[in-house]
Order: sequence, then C-alpha cells, then structure tokens
Amino acid sequence: MQTARRPELRRNDHTLSEDQQDVEVVFAEFFLRECPSSRVRDAEPLGYDEKLWRSLVQTGAVTMGLPEALGGGGASVLDLALVAGAFGRHLAPVPLIEAAVALRLLADAAPDVARTWIDGAAAGGRFPTLALRPADGDGAAQLVPAGAITGAVIALTGGELVLHNVAEPPPPVGNQGRAPIAWWHPSPDNRVALADGDRARELYEGAVREWKLLTAAALAGLGEGVLALGLDFVKDRTAFDTPIGAFQAISHALADAHTAVVGARNLARKAAWYAANEPGGRRELVPMAFAYAAQAATRAVTVATHVQGGFGFTVESDVQLYFRRAKGWSVLAGDPRAELSAIGDLLADRVRS
Repeated sequence: MQTARRPELRRNDHTLSEDQQDVEVVFAEFFLRECPSSRVRDAEPLGYDEKLWRSLVQTGAVTMGLPEALGGGGASVLDLALVAGAFGRHLAPVPLIEAAVALRLLADAAPDVARTWIDGAAAGGRFPTLALRPADGDGAAQLVPAGAITGAVIALTGGELVLHNVAEPPPPVGNQGRAPIAWWHPSPDNRVALADGDRARELYEGAVREWKLLTAAALAGLGEGVLALGLDFVKDRTAFDTPIGAFQAISHALADAHTAVVGARNLARKAAWYAANEPGGRRELVPMAFAYAAQAATRAVTVATHVQGGFGFTVESDVQLYFRRAKGWSVLAGDPRAELSAIGDLLADRVRS
C-alpha cells in the first residue's frame, strides 16, 4: 500500500491509491469485455441495454458510493469518477451516472426512503434519476436524463426536495447522443417530500454538481476512447508507402487533442478529490471540469473524425458513435459555456471571503 500523505500535500498530489488503481482496472476490463461497439449500436436509438445494466449492477458500481449502513460500498466520489471514465470510454448504454447520483442524494436526504430504491436498483430493477433544473410550480416540462427508463425523478420543487414516482416512463425524445432522455412534467400526485428550505436546496445543488463532475469524467473517458480509434487508424492507413500518422499535420493534431483530454481527466479527478475530502473548498473546480471536459471531448471527436478522412463521416465508423455522444452528453444540463459564469461567481466569492 502507498504511504499515507498529509492532507495538505494531497491537495496537490492526486496520485491514485492502490485501491483506486484496482477500481480503475476492474471497470476498464468490465466495459472492455461487456461493451463492444456492436452493443452500443444495438442499443440505439433508445440508448439503453437492460442486460448490460443488470450486469453492471451486479458489480456493485451503482451502489458503491452509498454508505455501508445502507448496503453500499462506502466509496468516494473519486472512485465513482474512475468508474465513470471507463463508462465513457466505451459509451456504455446504461444510466450509471444518473442512478448513482440520485441514490446518493436519497441516502443523504431520507435514508428510510432510500432503502427501498437501493434494494430495487441493487436487483437491477427500477432506479431514480435527477432533474437537472428546479421544477417550476406550474408543472412546466423539462428534459430529464434517463427519464425514458426511470422509476422516479428527484427534483427541487417549490422549495422542497421531492421524489416524484413515475408509474410509466414517458416516451423517449430523439437526440443526437442517443441518450434515453424524456420530457417530464412534475405532478402533485404520487410524490414524497424529502427535505425543505435551505437543506433541500443544498442537497439538490450538491447532487447537480456531482452529476456534472461524473459527466466530466465520462467525457474525458470518451475522449480517450475516440483518440484510441483515431490512433489505430493512422497507424494502419498509408499514403506514399508511409503510415499517415507519421505526417505532422495528423500526429500533431492527435497529440494536441490527447493533451487536452488528459488535462480534462486530471481536472475531473482533482475536483473529485476536493468533493470527497474538502467539499467546501475549491467549488469552482466542478464547473471548470465540466466545461473543459466538454471542450476537450469535442476536440477529440473532431480530430478523430478528420484523421479518418471520408470514412470518419460514415455510419460504419465507430468514431461517429463518439462524435454524437460528445455533442449530446455535453448539453444535457444546458450549454456548458454557461459554466464560465458559475466559475467567475465562485472565484469572486472566494476573493470576498
């Protein structure tokens, strides 16, 4: 095992522990084995593979971030970020991030209510998801991630944190990222109040930040996956009896995109470390990680498409699977450029304090 470091040193040294390295390896191998590109294609257009979901649930990935008292693994948000990175690298058609975040929110807000949903999710059955925007009191609809396959939606509704049970999931909405999103209308019926006032707002905002953090890790993993495809292609494709990867116009573009993706991965891990160890510190890191991961993933899929030439723009190329999801995942919570305002506000708050 690695020697324990003082907390003040860990702020700048985010090297993974041996246990965290094991988590990364185990789930990298799981998704590599269980989620080839053919499975991603077969799950379209809904973007959900129930059999894969049940297999993932059996690994404990969905409940690993829950307290041990509720049957979870007591894992940190950094551990979840490592799993999200492997999930993104292979574009797994499962609601990992939504379910994990919603269950953690339930565990914090109402452990007694959480137990039923945790048991259901652990059996590979119904799971809750999270509305990424507060629900209006007039019942206005919003697009909800995993809304087409969920059993409940947790939302901040009229100053209360509420679990809205869903008897029948609404129909999926077609989208570029082939994600199972759906329009959801809050209803006064079949709802459970979990918290109210400042606590409700704090819990909800924390869950949305966690969703963005794990999505940032997934986007970084997506970037790694698509650049691996691009690299394989340029090593095999030749021009003038030379692999095209030897040409600077191609190799430099891939190297620049790789640098951006690694930076996005490291930034997401740093944000996850602070979220796990100093949740009140460096809060600007989450919007930074989300905005930059969206940018880095978009750059990676663009470069990978270009280096494959005309083939990269065809449906036969796996690169297009990554291209569409990089675009789609990035905007589920709105325009990622809006995070720049959040970063500025949080930095200003640090200066004032």
